[in-house]
Amino acid sequence: MNLDNSLQDALRERRAKSLYRQRTCVESAQGVEIVRNGKSYLSFCSNDYLGLANHPKVIEAFNLAAKKYGVGSGASHLVCGHSHEHHALEEALADFTGRSRALLFSSGYMANMGVINALLKRGDTVFEDRLNHASLIDGALLSAADFKRFRHNDLAHLEQQLSQSNSIRKVIVVDGVFSMDGDFAKLPDLCVLAEKYNAWLVVDDAHGFGCVGKNGNGSVEHFGLGHSDVPILIGTLGKAFGTFGAFVAGSATLIETLIQFARTYIYTTALPPAVAAATRVSLGIIKQEPQRREHLTSLIDFFRQGCRDLKLDIMVSTTPIQPVLVGSADKAMKISHLLESKGFWVSAIRPPTVPADTARLRVTFSANHTIEHVASLLNALAEAFNAVE
Repeated sequence: MNLDNSLQDALRERRAKSLYRQRTCVESAQGVEIVRNGKSYLSFCSNDYLGLANHPKVIEAFNLAAKKYGVGSGASHLVCGHSHEHHALEEALADFTGRSRALLFSSGYMANMGVINALLKRGDTVFEDRLNHASLIDGALLSAADFKRFRHNDLAHLEQQLSQSNSIRKVIVVDGVFSMDGDFAKLPDLCVLAEKYNAWLVVDDAHGFGCVGKNGNGSVEHFGLGHSDVPILIGTLGKAFGTFGAFVAGSATLIETLIQFARTYIYTTALPPAVAAATRVSLGIIKQEPQRREHLTSLIDFFRQGCRDLKLDIMVSTTPIQPVLVGSADKAMKISHLLESKGFWVSAIRPPTVPADTARLRVTFSANHTIEHVASLLNALAEAFNAVE
């Protein structure tokens, strides 16, 4: 069977349904203004929520560490790739999250896969929200455990599944902030269920850390919870932190378990030390400049009120992720292209990333946006939606 011929049908079908994905080369640093194909766009699609990806102090820390440690780490953490910069960042992240220890992973995907597979074995059961990130879903699918998915934020459905489980080890896994809807997991209620059914709660707070909570400590802080409530906390560094990589925070026993059994930690090259050094500076900015989060909140409030005035269908979210529901994938792509023609870069999110008939514009905000930026986006949205009606 010819390889290309056997693959073409699926590609043609995806194009026909307006679901084909394409990459775009960015010719500038990350920021609210991005250059591609020689043209400048006002970007509302980055996860650089606090505007730290191009911060001068973060860049300076990266450059200084690269001069000292070089570019690559050279090996995995357990061979000779674990540097002083990695260790210092782990200690800073443990302190920031109020946990005994933290462990760096090379990406959020690897952290989620590694945690689930290290903690679960055949005969155990993992329970996941249907809207969890793909990495959490894949981690459960690749584990030997029984896998149960409950309806999004439907705690009654989860409790029904928990009550029917005979597994000794039960693990509940959720996103702290859901990446495509922008809403919170119901963490206080999940904690109650976890205690009632003797389950462990794992929270991936990729989109919460840095920009949610009074001190930027994420969704756990937002709900006033602690280590005993959420014993396994995962965060990524490539979003509000503006750098790259991920970490898991928890007890010393948890971290030692992951060092011994998390294959995605053991068998991969460590982050470049310069990235760890830059992230430590970024963490300092997050702690020292709460005005970034305050400004972000004002942008979100202004945008949501503007959308209500325009009668746009926005989802229930108070986070920097502000989805505008469109419905069909074809319509979402048309609106995205119209916005592009007006100088705005806003991603159209389509199935299979989101359920059928819920295609949307995923509008995301940075602390470097201004009220004027948001006002101009609202005007462009009004014109684009009117044009495709």
